[in-house]
Amino acid sequence: MASKQEPVYQIFSFQDCKFSPDPIFELPAQYATPTPVPIVIDNGSFQTRAGWAAPGADFDSPRLLFRSVAARSRGAARSETQIGNDIPNLEPLRWLLKSQFDRNVVVNFEIQELIFDHVFTHLGVSSEGSVAHPIVLTEAPCNPLHCRQMMSELLFECYCVPFVSYGVDGLYSFYHNNTQTKLQPPHTGIVLSSGYHCSHILPVINGRFDAVNCKRVNVAGNQSASYLQRLLQLKYPGHLAAITLSRVEELLHEHSYIAADYHEELEKWRSPEFYEREVHRMQLPFSGKVPGGCVSVEERQERRAQQLRRLQEINARRREEKLLQDQERLDRLMAVQELLEDGLLDQFHKSLVELNMDSAEELQSYINKLQLAVEQGRQKLLHSDGTEGKTEVSELEQPMDEGDGVALMDPDFPEDTLTEKPTNVVQPVFNMAEYHQLFVGTERLRCPEILFQPSPTGEDQMGLMETLQYVLARYTPEQQEALVSNVFLTGGNMQYPGMKERVERELLAMRPFQSHFKVAMASQPALDAWYGARDWALEHPPDGEGGAAEGWISRQEYEEKGGEYLSEHCASNLFVPMKIAKQVPARPTEPSDTTLTLTGASAAVTTVTSALTPSCSTVAANVSIVTS
Repeated sequence: MASKQEPVYQIFSFQDCKFSPDPIFELPAQYATPTPVPIVIDNGSFQTRAGWAAPGADFDSPRLLFRSVAARSRGAARSETQIGNDIPNLEPLRWLLKSQFDRNVVVNFEIQELIFDHVFTHLGVSSEGSVAHPIVLTEAPCNPLHCRQMMSELLFECYCVPFVSYGVDGLYSFYHNNTQTKLQPPHTGIVLSSGYHCSHILPVINGRFDAVNCKRVNVAGNQSASYLQRLLQLKYPGHLAAITLSRVEELLHEHSYIAADYHEELEKWRSPEFYEREVHRMQLPFSGKVPGGCVSVEERQERRAQQLRRLQEINARRREEKLLQDQERLDRLMAVQELLEDGLLDQFHKSLVELNMDSAEELQSYINKLQLAVEQGRQKLLHSDGTEGKTEVSELEQPMDEGDGVALMDPDFPEDTLTEKPTNVVQPVFNMAEYHQLFVGTERLRCPEILFQPSPTGEDQMGLMETLQYVLARYTPEQQEALVSNVFLTGGNMQYPGMKERVERELLAMRPFQSHFKVAMASQPALDAWYGARDWALEHPPDGEGGAAEGWISRQEYEEKGGEYLSEHCASNLFVPMKIAKQVPARPTEPSDTTLTLTGASAAVTTVTSALTPSCSTVAANVSIVTS
């Protein structure tokens, strides 16, 4: 008969990573003159990545990677603000953390300015009063014009940068991976991008972003982390403080996965063998000392005897103290009574008022009670000394003063009344280590699943693939074939194992019979946006002679066209100008034909004819709104 093998448990420990402050790099001289090298900033809602768009192996990766948060106490100076990796542990300062984002749109430009200060300082930009380097910055798909205007104002007015280029992080990643796979432009495909606050479906037609048909799903990594934290805190109410958001994010990044078939995978978890094999036991920190554990009968008896002796000593000491207090009070009352006997009535009545008494009879009553209490206390002390510590508790004993707050044990309490359990009875052993373990089972797939089924979190909206089907239905069959031939997955929330297989399975069920599609995953979903922006900046350098190149906004264009202006390129949003209705000032009533003669060197005469009607007194505004 084969011996039954013990199940192999998967026990993991939380890393609880501590961040170290970012170093301050030195800027090489060749990157500052004669032509300043562009700075590439991937301004993500979870993490900010910044580096140089310079050729060479030394600068082929972002120099700075830090969380997009700032911590500053109320009333603290600006210099005392902690940014990103300057905060070693986020949990103690969780209530102080502030971000520049509302979902995926920058709205808090005070925090954004602090982020920029941190980036420029640690990249070694030491120029006084300005940043002489062009800036490549990512923004949200269909970014509101006001947010872009505020960002341009911050960069051009506060930092005096010469050029700025805006692009969408998902489209930069799409551009980078298509370049690596040698696909010939213009590229056509559909990008599924999922980050920290929301997910996007971005159609690209002939190398241009189709902003009219893009959609946003308000479910991403932040919602998955919050859902997992709620599940674990309900499951383990004794470890609420230990289930922090940082540890939950670690669980999501390291231990979660996407099921190809969600319901079939849940059926597998019904099997006890499958559960024991696949459940991840997360070990929480704990102390191995268990009070009262593994103590013998003799040790327990000795501890009880010591406790009894201590209580007897406390009783004896308190009796002595009470006897002294009663004796002092009795002596004082007797001194007052002697004043009455000596005939000193004025002093006697004054002493009665101090004692809060009304008459000599009341004084005599208190004296009799105190004499009885003092005599009984002396007898108890003598009896306690004669019986070797075995004191009797009399019912006539006066109560303790208020505020003592110590429950005293009866000194005559028999020791043998506490029956001991037989030594041959096997008592269950409490496993302290197992009590401090989090069993993460079906939560490993339930939390990432909300990207496809948001309803468990209370979100009343479509999932990612259902939204993709809705977007595809807005195109002709030929365009649908072109789009699904290049389905691209990018973003930090797309790094779950099994994500590509799940999208392929959903597309197979969605598309017509025998239709073709191709799903590709970004080589580095979290970093490819920065790499794509760097590649674009290297291939499209800004032109400083008489204007900017395609995709770049110069300071002159900013001043002429406004802060909301956007120069389009292959990875940017579409620029939709918004014309505001402007009232034409009223003119005085004059003949319709007015001749103005301009005298000058050329003696030219110009005639201006004005024919005003009520219907054209205002200029209509053509306002186009792009919804995501």
